[in-house]
This record gives sequence, structure tokens and C-alpha cells, in this order.
Amino acid sequence: MKKVILLVWVSMLSLLSLAQPPEKNLPPEHLQIRYEPQWWPDRILLTPATDPATSVTVTWRTRAEVRTASAEIALADPSPEFDEYEKDYQAETELLVSEFARAAYHKVTFTDLQPATLYAYRVGAGDYWSEWVQFRTAAAGPEPFTFLYLGDAQNDLHEHWSRAIRAAYREAPQADWVLHAGDLINHSQNDYEWGEWFQAGGFIHCSMPVVVPPGNHEYIKNAEKRKVGISPFWGAQFNFPDNGPEGLEDRCFYVDYQGARIISMDSNADFEGQAEWLADVLEDNSNRWTIVTFHHPVISPSGDRQCDEVQQLWKPLLDQHQVDLVLQGHDHSYARGQGLITGTNPFEEASKTVYVVSVSGPKMYSITEQDWMDRAAENTQLYQVVEVGQDEIRYKAFMVDGALYDAFEIHKRDGKPNKVKELKISHKNRRRFENTLSDPDER
Repeated sequence: MKKVILLVWVSMLSLLSLAQPPEKNLPPEHLQIRYEPQWWPDRILLTPATDPATSVTVTWRTRAEVRTASAEIALADPSPEFDEYEKDYQAETELLVSEFARAAYHKVTFTDLQPATLYAYRVGAGDYWSEWVQFRTAAAGPEPFTFLYLGDAQNDLHEHWSRAIRAAYREAPQADWVLHAGDLINHSQNDYEWGEWFQAGGFIHCSMPVVVPPGNHEYIKNAEKRKVGISPFWGAQFNFPDNGPEGLEDRCFYVDYQGARIISMDSNADFEGQAEWLADVLEDNSNRWTIVTFHHPVISPSGDRQCDEVQQLWKPLLDQHQVDLVLQGHDHSYARGQGLITGTNPFEEASKTVYVVSVSGPKMYSITEQDWMDRAAENTQLYQVVEVGQDEIRYKAFMVDGALYDAFEIHKRDGKPNKVKELKISHKNRRRFENTLSDPDER
């Protein structure tokens, strides 16, 4: 059933903050024009549904005048006549008005799909349709899979982040989905920044489902820089399984994907409520692998920037249930290690959880050397390719020039803690500001 919702974020901000919003980060006029919505669909994005073997959700944007839109899907047969057998879905539509643009956002969840099957879909209305885009559903049971992991994009998305996500795709075009660790943009209310993020990813966003926990920059802030609510662009663009705590829809959820439970959490809000939910989700988990992602690191590689609530409320659960891999962002540097001892819970010594912080955009922070870091880097844009098998996870972190900076395997051992095996890498020197290009004029 179609629904039309008017979302005016300026009014919402006034009600939430009861204060004047901070100075607007207005773009040059040519950027506002460049990212204006059109009759043609744009910002097409796939997100996983509750059962990724039989369903998937697609969202897209058009001009506000498009109030009735739909999506078509068919088996991706090699014959060009495959589209004669398409199935139609009517979209849910909401109107979103910001200071930069007035646009309609549309959503369709394709259901009753066949597992491990290649489909083609397109979205549109009237005479204005996207191209046919292919994607593959998940297998119904445990099977090896690959995903891409990218840390904060945030700044200079058109100029600098585009090379990171495109290099990641070039390295692993067979990847099944993409994980972004939050802070996709710098100012959550700026439509043109979202336009740059979508343009940089291009067809990748509409052919590989994305998993995204919100970062602090996805939140609206008042004049005192306090977070007063998630950006209205978030719910319009990202639609995730509705299995998280009440009030955190599309921000906290999990997906069971081919023998792995992927848990995504919002490290900006309701830490106690999410801790209770996390305990249940980890306890009632029959998957062989568990991978957790959230934005703020348990321990910051860049000084005292960690989130105390994450460390005190969530980490004990991650350790107790021996989560295999935790993927984070926020600190614009790279760090990876196991021995992350905080002294806050009795499960730390036995836990062999691997914690990673990474960055894919151009904004960079210094690292503070710490005992838990097995590998670290500054001033380096990276992307990661993660291959999940039956008994091992193979993780590779590449610099955007394609050089392999970090690599290891996590080996699952029944009845014993995981074992991590370091793999050979092509770039052994630790990258620091003093031995990298830190001034663009030096290039």
C-alpha cells in the first residue's frame, strides 16, 4: 500500500532541540543543481530483508511529483526476453523536504524469491525507469561468502572517497554485500553530501546489499553540538530488518547470512536497551560465525575517544559469547588486534574476539600506540575484503593503491577459542604521518 509522509527536517529539528540550528553548510549553487531529484530514479540502494535468501529491499529517489512508483523483478535469464516474465510491486512512497531539495523516496521489498538465485530488477514510474540491475539472493543454509568492509567515508566523497569504494569493488567484484561502519557523510542534513555518497558508489549500491550502522554524523546536532535525532534521510534511504529494540528501527538489527549472524548496532543511543537485546541475540544464535558492527570503537586507537557505554555494557557480552569479529569506525585510522583488555569484565582473558577500526575516507587522525594493536596505520585510506568459510574467516585490508596492508585468518576450533593466523602482506612497514605524504603540496 502506498503511503505519503511529509518530513520537514527543519521543523523537526526546532521541536527536538528548542534551539537555533548551527550555521548551515550551504554548498555552491552548482552542487545543489547537480544533485536535484529528477524524473528518472536515482540513489537506488539494496538492503537485506529479514531472510536474505528469499527477500531484499530496494529504495530510490525521484522528483516529488512522482507519487505512484513501482518495481519489477524477474529471473535473470540470459535471454533478452526475460523481462516478459517480470513481477510488479507497488512502492511505498514518502515525501521528504529539506532546505536543498524536495523529493519522493520509494521503497519495495521483493518477497518469495528463490535462494541462491540471480535476479534482475528495475524501478520507476511512467516513462522513467532505471536500467535492469542484477543481484543474487543468499543461499538458504551455510555457504562461503564474501563481503566488503569500509570505515568512515565522511568527507570529500566525490573527490577522494570514490576511489576507495571503487577499488574495493575492483578487488572483489564477486562480493555478496557491503558493510559501511557509519559516518557515510559529514553533515546529516545536507542532501548534496548524500548525493556524493550515492554517486561515488554508483551501481555498487544497487547491486550489492549494504549493511550500515549509523555514526555520529548521521545524527542532527543542535547549536550546542548535541545529537537531537537521526537524520530524516536515514529512514528514507535505509530499510533494515525490523528485529531490533523498539524505537531503533533501521538502526539496530541482525541478519543471518549463510551460516553467520551479522549484528549491526547504533552506538549513539539507548545503550542499556541494546545491551539487553544483544544478550538475547547472542544467546539464541545457532550460526557458526558471529560478526558485530557499530560505529564507536570499544577502545579508541586515537587517544581517549572510545564510547564508555560501549566498553562497559556491550564488550562484556561480546567477550562472554566469544564473538568472532567486531568491525568499527569513528577513529580515522587503522588498528586491529585481539588482546583488548579493559579490566571491565571477567570474560576478557578467554575471549579471542578480533577488533578492527578502519577508515576509507580522506579525513585522518593520529594513532596512539597500544598493546592490543597487532597492526595499525595512520594517514591511509583502506578497504577490506572479508571471506567467510566453513571453518575460517580470511580478512584482507588493502590500501587504495591495491597494496595488501594487513591480512589474517580466524580459525574456528570446536570447544576451543578461535586461533588467529597472520598472513603474508606486501607492505610490512607501519604507516605513520612521518613516513607518508601528509601535505597535498608534496604530492
